[in-house]
Amino acid sequence: MRTDTIETFLEQLAARVPAPGGGATAALHAAQGAALVAMVARYSDSAKYAEHAEEIATITATADQLRQNALGLAEEDAAAFTTVTKAYGLPKGTPDQAAARSEAIRRALVAAAHVPAVVIAVAEQVLRLAEQLLPIGNRNVVSDVAAAAEAARAAATTARVNVEINLAAGKDPTTWGPLAAVVDSVDDLVLRAEKVTSAVRVGLVR
Repeated sequence: MRTDTIETFLEQLAARVPAPGGGATAALHAAQGAALVAMVARYSDSAKYAEHAEEIATITATADQLRQNALGLAEEDAAAFTTVTKAYGLPKGTPDQAAARSEAIRRALVAAAHVPAVVIAVAEQVLRLAEQLLPIGNRNVVSDVAAAAEAARAAATTARVNVEINLAAGKDPTTWGPLAAVVDSVDDLVLRAEKVTSAVRVGLVR
């Protein structure tokens, strides 16, 4: 996925194949948000913003790392869902085969639920950087801070659905506990993203 063109990726996304799907797009939303943060930070790396130079340098480096992390998660999600598909294709002609298939599906779905949970965590970090950059970044590209916040929101809300559907399909209530806090954090993330966007829009009014 890292070397695909946008057109190739979208063709794969539109095709009748199990992956890439919504989980991969959630991770790519996060990657785009991180890239936008890094771009604004780089436009804020000049003498005019010397007072915040150290903070801006940290934001830039962190955003670059988050972008790479998110790209890796997009690939992990596609691989995880491919494993789910293969598990559903296992034989079930005998009781032993059926039991083995059910267990393979359960494990694959649990693993598939964990990837989007990490995407939510990455999205939160991207949003935190956008919040940090908003008051100190270059005002000429401040709209891109809002774009980053919106990308982080899209990443988190999309990933949340993928966590929930994988857990529901896996019918493994013991797994829900560790992931519940991550899923529950998304509502707060959405509100924070809205505040960033609202602050930017208010500042753009002439």
